[in-house]
Formats: sequence, C-alpha cells, structure tokens
Amino acid sequence: MSLITRNGEKMPVPRQRMIFTGVLLGAWLVAGLLELWPSYIFPTLPGVCSAIWRGIDRGTLPMAILGSMRRLAVGYSIALAAGIITGLLMAGMSWFKNTFGLLVLGLQTLPSICWLPLAILWFGLSEKAILFVVVMGAFLSIALAAEDGIRNTPKVYLQAARNLGASGFGLYRSVILPSAMPTLLTGMKLGWSFAWRSLMAGELIYAVPGLGFMLNMGRELNDMNQVVAVILVIMTIGLVTDKLFFSVLERSVRSRWGTVRS
Repeated sequence: MSLITRNGEKMPVPRQRMIFTGVLLGAWLVAGLLELWPSYIFPTLPGVCSAIWRGIDRGTLPMAILGSMRRLAVGYSIALAAGIITGLLMAGMSWFKNTFGLLVLGLQTLPSICWLPLAILWFGLSEKAILFVVVMGAFLSIALAAEDGIRNTPKVYLQAARNLGASGFGLYRSVILPSAMPTLLTGMKLGWSFAWRSLMAGELIYAVPGLGFMLNMGRELNDMNQVVAVILVIMTIGLVTDKLFFSVLERSVRSRWGTVRS
C-alpha cells in the first residue's frame, strides 16, 4: 500500500524507506535509553554502532568480510557452472532427467544445514568443508531453474528459429538461453541466498576469518552488541548485492528481451 502525500500524489519509494528506517532507528534508540531489558538481552543502538566501529578500527570486520566474500565467490562460481550444465542436461536428455534429475529434485528439499555434518565427516573442519556446503547450497536451485527455463521455451520460438535455419548450438544461443534467462536469473538469485546462508552456518563452527566466526565469538563473549552488529553487516551485504547486481541484471535482461513490467 503506497503512502499518499497532501496533494494526493504517491510518496516516492526512497522517501518511504527513509521514513520507515528513521522510525525504526528512533524506536530502537528510545527502547535502549529506557533500559527496559538488560544489555545482554537487548542491544542498544549506540552499542551496536560502537561495535561496528570497533571492528572497523581494529581491522577485524573488513578482514571477516573479505574472508567470507572470497569463500562465497569461489563456491558460488562452482555452483553456478555446475548448475547450468546440469540444467542443460536435464532439459535436453530425458534419461538424465528421469535419473539424475530425480536425485536433484529430492536433494533440493534437504535444508542446506544438513550438508554440514556430511562435509565435516568427509573433509574435517577445513576450508574444503565450508566450500562443499556453499556449493551444495546453491547448485541444486540453479540446476532446477535452468531446466525449467529451457523446458518452458515457447514452441513457436523454436519453430520460427528452425524455419530461419537455426539449429544445434545456434538455436540454444539465439533462442533457448535468452528465453530461459529470466527464470535462470531467479534461480541464480535463490542460489546466492542459499549459498550465503550455508556459508554463515559453516563459519559458525570453524575458526576462520569470517562473519560467521565473528558472530559466534560475540555469542561466546556474551556480547549482544557484536552479534547484532554482524547480523546488520550480513543483511547490508545481502541488500547491496541484490540491488547493485541481481536487480540491475534482471532489468537489463527484461529490457533486452522485451519482458519489462509496466
């Protein structure tokens, strides 16, 4: 529901968000000043800001962000390549769809955190274990999205392309992949969010420079301000990634292929 200004016009979305954020921060500040709950239960706004600044000043927060993003980039890249290839195979080969595709569909229902015990047994408490959990968290959703996008390509597009002489790889490059791209982007977005969650779960149990490790350290030190500070950093990275990468990519694809929403 859009907010309406005095002259009857809709309030711009950025202004709505600024007002909402201001009200939320104001309520948080007032609740902290009233000291309704102990500090180890309810963190205050100044305390969280101080924890963020302390992490930046000591260099622990930038180091944790870089460590987490490096693992995420490697794991997500592997999952993206493997997921697209698997989706192409499931869409193009019925026997592969009926065999390996069934396994992919079944594993997709498994929560990402369930891969963690298996990864520890296979790789121990190591970077490889975290990387495995990240890959498995993102790979399945990307594969299923790639398959759905390819299978849902309108037949009239395929017939028109074949009449114009397109076949083989050219058919995929000029018709099938562009048609599947919006669905594939949705899968990539979901895969990234699953990979991000899986990474945080892995870093919670392994002492490496990362946001998950900082989150766990805050818990062990009973420092609620640090816990909430790291949570806010994780949320901010997620929002920035969505707005500056996935949203821009989605608009570009929809504009290029004529699927822009009015």
